[in-house]
Amino acid sequence: MENVLVIGTGGFFGAASRYALALWIGERWGRSFPLGTLLINISGSFMIGLLMYLLSERLLVNPLWRSLLVIGFLGAYTTFSTFEYETGNLVRDGELLYAAVNVMASVFFGFAALKVGELIGRII
Repeated sequence: MENVLVIGTGGFFGAASRYALALWIGERWGRSFPLGTLLINISGSFMIGLLMYLLSERLLVNPLWRSLLVIGFLGAYTTFSTFEYETGNLVRDGELLYAAVNVMASVFFGFAALKVGELIGRII
């Protein structure tokens, strides 16, 4: 039960952070392209790479930290379902170039961010 509460707490803060950041990015740079979701997925991928390396290879911490930060917070912070929905909307609206850029950029930069996070985790 403790793990469920820890994951739920992390999830609450991750979802709230995702919402606030996506809203701020949309207000600042517009909503014609889902930039907020793209940046959230990239930053979340980076943090997952960094934290998973640190929490499993470098630091001796209580496993609840992994549950809180990675499963809870980052699991709710990253937005794959939102990414799919927004890409579908771009296709529906005839914005095929934006849809293709969103898919390619999310996959490429998300994976690159994951690996950079792991690399930084090894260095620090």
